Amino acid sequence: MDNMKSKTFVELIVWQKAHQFVLSVYEKTKKYPNSEMFALVSQFRRAAVSIAANIAEGYRKTGNADKLRFLNIAQGSLEECRYYIILSNDLNYINETIKTELSTLIEDVSRLLNGYSKGIITSKNNPNNSSDSLTPLTP
Repeated sequence: MDNMKSKTFVELIVWQKAHQFVLSVYEKTKKYPNSEMFALVSQFRRAAVSIAANIAEGYRKTGNADKLRFLNIAQGSLEECRYYIILSNDLNYINETIKTELSTLIEDVSRLLNGYSKGIITSKNNPNNSSDSLTPLTP
């Protein structure tokens, strides 16, 4: 782990990976049929953005319970995106290569998000740790 304390959510590897996932979802969904613009494309993009946005919002919450609530929302949105990847592939909007690319990105985010949540739980159990001073997570 990095010895420097994070000063902003942008420094968190988990947020960086989530943001990469969002950018990839936006890029890949540009090629979906126009008929899906206000259906699957909109839902997929919204859920992807929700992952990164909830990590960011939870970062500055002062209580660990609040932080964990936002991270749990991010985890729910992540699972929603897992489904949209499967659905997109089943509808032939993405091929196996893109499915694998998106699935690999989301697995990285999932692993890091789980680690970040566990770090907050651990800091909650140690009163000497401030959750605002969590070190950035490294892959």
